[in-house]
Amino acid sequence: MSGNEFRFFLSCDINLPLTFKIERLEGKLNTSIPPDSADVDCTIEERKPELYVECSLYVDGAPFGLPMRTRLESSGPSYCWNELITLSTKYRDLTANSQLTLTVYDVSCGKNEEVVGGATIHLFNMKKQLKTGKHKLRLWSGKEADGSINTTTPGKVPKDERGELERLEKLVNKYERGQIQRVDWLDRLAFKSMEKIKERESIKNGSSHLYIVVDFCSFEHRVVFQESGANFLIPSPIASTNELVTVWDPELGKINPSEHKQLKLARSLNRGIIDRDLKPSITERKSIQRILRYPPTRTLTGEEKQLLWKFRFSLMSEKRALTKFLRCVEWSDVQEAKQALELMGKWETIDVCDALELLSPVFESEEVRAYAVSVLERADDEELQCYLLQLVQALRFERTDKSRLCHFLVQRSLCNIDLASFLRWYVAVELHDHAYARRFYSTYEILEESMLKLAPASSGEEDGIKLWHSLVRQTELTAQLCSITRDVRNVRGGTQKKIEKLRQLLSGLLSELTYFDEPIRSPLAPRVLITGIIPSESSIFKSALHPLRLAFRTASGGSCKIIFKKGDDLRQDQLVIQMVTLMDRLLKLENLDLHLTPYRVLATGHDEGMLEFIPSKSLAQILSEHRSITSYLQKFHPDEDGPFGITATCLETFIKSCAGYSVITYILGIGDRHLDNLLLQDDGRLFHVDFGFILGRDPKPFPPPMKLCKEMVEAMGGAESQYYTRFKSYCCEAYNILRKSSNLILNLFHLMAGSNIPDIASDPEKGILKLQEKFRLDLDDEESIHFFQDLINESVSALFPQMVETIHRWAQYWR
Repeated sequence: MSGNEFRFFLSCDINLPLTFKIERLEGKLNTSIPPDSADVDCTIEERKPELYVECSLYVDGAPFGLPMRTRLESSGPSYCWNELITLSTKYRDLTANSQLTLTVYDVSCGKNEEVVGGATIHLFNMKKQLKTGKHKLRLWSGKEADGSINTTTPGKVPKDERGELERLEKLVNKYERGQIQRVDWLDRLAFKSMEKIKERESIKNGSSHLYIVVDFCSFEHRVVFQESGANFLIPSPIASTNELVTVWDPELGKINPSEHKQLKLARSLNRGIIDRDLKPSITERKSIQRILRYPPTRTLTGEEKQLLWKFRFSLMSEKRALTKFLRCVEWSDVQEAKQALELMGKWETIDVCDALELLSPVFESEEVRAYAVSVLERADDEELQCYLLQLVQALRFERTDKSRLCHFLVQRSLCNIDLASFLRWYVAVELHDHAYARRFYSTYEILEESMLKLAPASSGEEDGIKLWHSLVRQTELTAQLCSITRDVRNVRGGTQKKIEKLRQLLSGLLSELTYFDEPIRSPLAPRVLITGIIPSESSIFKSALHPLRLAFRTASGGSCKIIFKKGDDLRQDQLVIQMVTLMDRLLKLENLDLHLTPYRVLATGHDEGMLEFIPSKSLAQILSEHRSITSYLQKFHPDEDGPFGITATCLETFIKSCAGYSVITYILGIGDRHLDNLLLQDDGRLFHVDFGFILGRDPKPFPPPMKLCKEMVEAMGGAESQYYTRFKSYCCEAYNILRKSSNLILNLFHLMAGSNIPDIASDPEKGILKLQEKFRLDLDDEESIHFFQDLINESVSALFPQMVETIHRWAQYWR
């Protein structure tokens, strides 16, 4: 819902009984004996108040329906009924001046009921909106609630008596109705502070007043008063003063008939002959070019859609225009949809990047989605593997289980074992998704059936049955690794004891894992055949989940190391590393190699997976052992004549990798950066691991825009050195290259909108818009360089002593 929309229900349309909850009594209750109960054997010490609440509805100052009573409550203080009351009157029967009266009675002592106090509340506020959520009403001591129009027992606390507590309670009410955004860590701090304020106010006021808390029923949208049968609200009388008058429009959000008719006339198929020869003017051409530069997330206005439709024939040679044109088609109109599909077939063939946009949930037409697949067929296997994760997610948006996209992915996989292995894993992981399990299972079955029918290649390669069996054995291996992880976790003692248990298991009970009967294709790199685990080189990381670090023998005589994790969802890490791999490819296509380390990650389940082990050390460990990054690099690449005693090649590698990851972590909004998840290889390559927070989410308050720590800048010679200037130059160059591919990256994230990845699933639209903001598509290349340099300067200034408050907060991030 956009910020300009106001959605509401009319009270006259709600055919439900008036419902609310009497929660509790707050404040100190006076337990003195009433004068008329002197004849009763009841002392102050023995007396235990027994309270009930009587609720009555008053319409226009007169009682309406029978009063309702709660049960007796004697377990106070505080007295808590928590009882749901349902009146016989329905919401549609209420008037604008409906009031609810609440009177608390005590029957604990004496024959007569003692009135504790009463309060009255209007059911509609000044804006004629039904009150919802919790309300704290002040009781008028010793008075029964008065339901007359000018009530003498108003429950609302007078403005001049309201303190900080009343203001906070009003905000809490808004929070519980969802009108204030929830931020977990901030909410906990706020509620703790409120408890302290509550105690302070209680001591200060001495709890001199009694309050009753009522919780009114909430609806999906606001409820606005309207009398039954009326088509409009009677406006408030306009005073002579300049005051605002609220007027409700019952037709808000409905289609304007005149606009709709004009749209149909403008798009009349009879105009096709005229439109065919139309050419845009200079002004119209500029408007069209502006529209074509819009990111794929941008919604077109009615005027922009009209403009594209009008000049559709002259735009057919402009391949970028097809996706925008298809967005302005009225697909519910059969004739218009037919013409659009005819034009699509004659349009200049679009790029693979734009084809991905046509597979997003925005486009439902099977013909459009089939056209997108036909364009994808032109992509080579390497490019297709870059998008495979998103293409599997796009199966959710297809109309059928056996779609054109599904068959395309299977057919391409039959010719490439890497694609086949990854497709099988990506689909298998989604079988846990109850909503789409059937669709993904259908794709899995088609892949299995197609591969089993595959004949052996003339080059002597394995036949389909053996190939499929080699992929199934990957699952068997991960199941055994899960079992090992459980056994190791159950061992009492430190990490060393667990390592001993691991090696004992691999050498003893599970010795078949030391030498496989047949080689297994590595799940991370299917073309690599692994033949067994080397127990002496396998270990366990010191961590809560105790991930395994396993050394595998390879059929070629070498070895490869893999980290296996159980109990952690690696799908988000898998997505981030896929984006790092893609961005590395895009940069290299522009002849910019920033020495990135896109290590392999594969989620093999919703709480398990594998990662490629890269020999490296965390910056925390390096600083602890060597005191600086420079000292560490000097140990491996010393050069007396080189900068800072390091070889020029090693320093250049370090600077480039720092630049690459600074740009990528900024664009993807990677959070929770600290010296333990920044790793450095001995050749100078720096890289990031552990991507639990993306798209701007960060558990730490006040995260700086660029994840650049002080030690990295110092290793470049400080913020004034020529090497730091070179670092900034690489950052700006990389940023502009990636901005050129912003549509591709946004399209890939849009295809992930239905995934179960935490930071996307929580609010896909918001996440994609955050990503779009990072590209600053409103700037040209030169402006973007100035923008990014300012961004780096701000972040680096935060790392050194400054007096500016914001910079101080950013500096705290790294502590």
